[in-house]
Amino acid sequence: MVTPTVTPPAPDAAVTDAAPVAARRARRAWWRAPGLVALLVLVVVVAGLSLAVGAKSLPLGATWDAVVSYDATREADLIIRELRVPRTLLALVVGAALGMSGAVMQGVTRNPLADPGLLGINAGAALGVVSGIYFLGLAGIGATVWLALAGAAGAAVLVYGIGSAGRGGPTPVKLTIAGAALTALFLSLTTALLLLDRATLDQYRFWAVGSVTGRGLSITLTLLPFFVVGALLAFASSRALDSMALGDDVARSLGQRVGRARALAFLAIVLLSGSATAAAGPIWFVGLIVAHIARSLTGGNHRWLLPYAAVIGAVLLTFCDVIGRVLARPGELEVGIVTAFLGGPLFIAFVRRKRIAEL
Repeated sequence: MVTPTVTPPAPDAAVTDAAPVAARRARRAWWRAPGLVALLVLVVVVAGLSLAVGAKSLPLGATWDAVVSYDATREADLIIRELRVPRTLLALVVGAALGMSGAVMQGVTRNPLADPGLLGINAGAALGVVSGIYFLGLAGIGATVWLALAGAAGAAVLVYGIGSAGRGGPTPVKLTIAGAALTALFLSLTTALLLLDRATLDQYRFWAVGSVTGRGLSITLTLLPFFVVGALLAFASSRALDSMALGDDVARSLGQRVGRARALAFLAIVLLSGSATAAAGPIWFVGLIVAHIARSLTGGNHRWLLPYAAVIGAVLLTFCDVIGRVLARPGELEVGIVTAFLGGPLFIAFVRRKRIAEL
């Protein structure tokens, strides 16, 4: 009698896949804190480069002397303290704000392609600037900052209001659709106003290119409270974002008030990306790319993802600003142009990686 051969059942794919996923999470967990410290050291290095490199490069010794023992009679001290220190601080703060807002935006919309432009923030800021110049005759960087911030906040309120209408409240899909529709509307209105008045176009284009040049320390200090409050709200939303990543029903079963949590996260996005756009103009790809880089290092835990995104964003934007000064000497490329050139290929590379779907 022939004994039949019994083939054991194939192991469950979910079980076999769980081991490498758990191992990857364990590897991330132990080096999160050292990795964050290393990134903070990199911030110091990049800030030093930003102070030393420019149309006129300065030795590190002169840069250090200008920081610790300022002497108004030395040309190098004037260049560093009056021009490069405010520019470097603004680049660090704007980069951190864009990085955090991108991470929060991708979490609250559950959309890996989300950035400040998705919810109408950039388009609303642009419409605010153009409207103020065209109708009110306002000009100058001081007026532009407040016009852009008002436009970004107004756009966010409209997007959230439309996305909240109807049954189900402000779902990620409804917010995304509302943001895309209003972005198209805002851009159309902005273009119409620019075509009607050449003078408005001339003033607007210097802000629209995206730059940290020519912004004094007063701009950073004025917008710093918005950055700080936005960052605190983002960190306060971290646990809710982790829960909402599993779906609204699961988040509610875990005790989260989804509508309130989404509104809090949305307010953080407005404060962070709105104030960053107001200060430096629309800068593309930073929030989008930084969130993916941070997530590949930390996983989906927003308590680690947000600080990583802030630090990586600060490093990336400041380094891009330094590159813009080097490539076009004795002139320079605006940082918004550099991030567009670097961000496009990086974005395509991240989209093509299969690991994005696994994180």
